[in-house]
Amino acid sequence: MKSDGTIWFTDPPFGISGFYEGHKATSELPQNVYCLEPESRKLSVVLGDVKGPNGLCFSPDEKTLYVVESRATPNRLILAWDVEGNTLKNKRVYLDCGNGTADGIACDADGNLWCGWGSGNEELDGVRIFNPQGKHIGTIKLPERCANLCFGGEQRNRLFMASSTSIYSLYVNAQGAKLI
Repeated sequence: MKSDGTIWFTDPPFGISGFYEGHKATSELPQNVYCLEPESRKLSVVLGDVKGPNGLCFSPDEKTLYVVESRATPNRLILAWDVEGNTLKNKRVYLDCGNGTADGIACDADGNLWCGWGSGNEELDGVRIFNPQGKHIGTIKLPERCANLCFGGEQRNRLFMASSTSIYSLYVNAQGAKLI
């Protein structure tokens, strides 16, 4: 959610393409990034050209939107756009994930990007942290893949990590970006 009250979300194909969330079926809608304006109830497609949009978040100043492109080949990518109101410009690759798998993402107050990470390889399972320029600056190792994460707690310094079979939490020396 942006400070203007709009709700931004992705609609990836996960779930419907397999049996682990119900019945396998064909997607009814294209995979997009959407913006919902609560007062008017207007739903808009803001990005329709991302292959398998997944995790997304805004930089602390809301001037950059990050989106995980889960179906990029040969590797997953984290893409970035400049944000002007509800318009996105200047698409660029923020990070090529290599043989890792970025999933859910969140920014801290300093603009660092925290990424749920994994790929079935113990060396890659956990959380990876990247500075605003995309340089890897830290890792939190977990015994399983981390699918999503968020900051919480009174000081926004507790990282919650949703993994394959567990939920982990850890106090960190960072604060999540302030949301509205």
